[in-house]
Amino acid sequence: MVRFLRRHSLDKSNSQNHLRQHESGSGTDSDDTEMNEIAGNGGPPLSNGRAPPRSRLARDGPPSDLDIMKEKFAKLLLGEDMSGTGKGVSSALALSNAVTNLAASVFGEHRKLEPMAPDTKERWKKEVGWLLSVTDHIVEFVPTRQTAENGTTMEIMSTAQRRDLQMNIPALRKLDAMLIGYMDNFVDQTEFWYEKGGDNKRDDDKWWMPTVKVPAEGLSEVTRRWLQYQKECVNQVLKAAMAINAQVLVEMEVPEIYIESLPKKGKTSLGDTIYRNITDEEFDPLEFLEAMDLSTEHKVLDLKNRIEASTIIWKRKMQTKDTKSSWGSIISFEKREQFEERAETILHLLKLQFPGTPQSQLDISKIQYNRDVGYALLESYSRVLESLAYSVMSRIEDVLGADAAATNLTASEAARRQMEMNMPRKLDAKEELEKLSEAPASMTLYDFMGWHFDQDELMRKKEEGTLDEAGEAMLLKKAPSLAPKKFSYVDSLAGGMRSPSARH
Repeated sequence: MVRFLRRHSLDKSNSQNHLRQHESGSGTDSDDTEMNEIAGNGGPPLSNGRAPPRSRLARDGPPSDLDIMKEKFAKLLLGEDMSGTGKGVSSALALSNAVTNLAASVFGEHRKLEPMAPDTKERWKKEVGWLLSVTDHIVEFVPTRQTAENGTTMEIMSTAQRRDLQMNIPALRKLDAMLIGYMDNFVDQTEFWYEKGGDNKRDDDKWWMPTVKVPAEGLSEVTRRWLQYQKECVNQVLKAAMAINAQVLVEMEVPEIYIESLPKKGKTSLGDTIYRNITDEEFDPLEFLEAMDLSTEHKVLDLKNRIEASTIIWKRKMQTKDTKSSWGSIISFEKREQFEERAETILHLLKLQFPGTPQSQLDISKIQYNRDVGYALLESYSRVLESLAYSVMSRIEDVLGADAAATNLTASEAARRQMEMNMPRKLDAKEELEKLSEAPASMTLYDFMGWHFDQDELMRKKEEGTLDEAGEAMLLKKAPSLAPKKFSYVDSLAGGMRSPSARH
């Protein structure tokens, strides 16, 4: 009590002396400087003359990389719940949202076919590297041999990065660098340009995008061929990102909340017409898609949701062993397996024909209720690269469309011009489906792109009659069969691979 009264009296006397100096105007320059510093620290001085505590946002200059990283990882640890009450989302969903939001802030305003700004490019590389650094610490146990000092060799279990991350993260980083490199190739382009904001008058479904302008006589032949080449390169990156994203989504477990929302029969989900076409003896997936109304994005997404729901229902019916279960049915196991394969074929063709379609209800449910951090990062990173590649392809198509309009080309003439160009030809959905059934099981970036181009070139030479004996031997060589490979956290000692029974 004595200490408090003494401190209070000192504070009171100090405040009175300070008031007298202020009224008399006899304050020194050093006092004025100190007062300005105190005011700059966040507000007026306290009664004892001390500065109030500084706000975490009141910093001198822009925040440093360390401050940004601290803030990002603090939000991840809090699960995006800044109140700290533990009501946030899971770590997997928080990381997935972080990658998605970062890509939206970096690439959202990039609407022209031009290189990225250096500071924006540096920010993307730096911040996505921070988020992907989490995968360096996701490990699994693998058997290794260790030699003791006496020469004895023994097998021990050591940790290594999880196999799916070790395979796909470098491939996605390579795709990322390739996409940014393709965008950098459009520096100093003079044969096409974009209208200013006030002159932009697009009346199509991309009304918010800037309008492309080309010379009155159209693009030169060299620029036209170069644009077609860039489009094919970006298309290969798009298909590689789509393949990785589809593989990760297949590996994710179907949430129970999604299963509970499904009807008991696949026919109920599909409808009578679609169910009759899929279960018909003479089934052709291409004819099925031609007969469907896919004029709008909403109709494509609705068909995808229906088919995915029926696929899940049929899979559960094949996996159930209880004949009295409500999931049981009189349809044979072989027939139901055949229906499931047909449905998956249609889904694959839809992805090829409509790469920019929004995510289905099944994909959204998997992402929302996923608890595997590795899967979350792989899915979100491949998804944003897929979206970026599709956007770049759309920008190139806008330029080629403006060129075709400037030269008054019809659709048939434009197709003939593309065929005359000595460039890799565009693959149709049927060829993609046949090659998917023969693709390697673990498809790295080089396997996906190199094998794809070799097969196309050999088939083209065979059709033209210019294929030599070595090429014929390579064409007849059977590719490894595609078997979906499930990666586990820990390899069993018996040598088999088994996924955990409850990952979520």
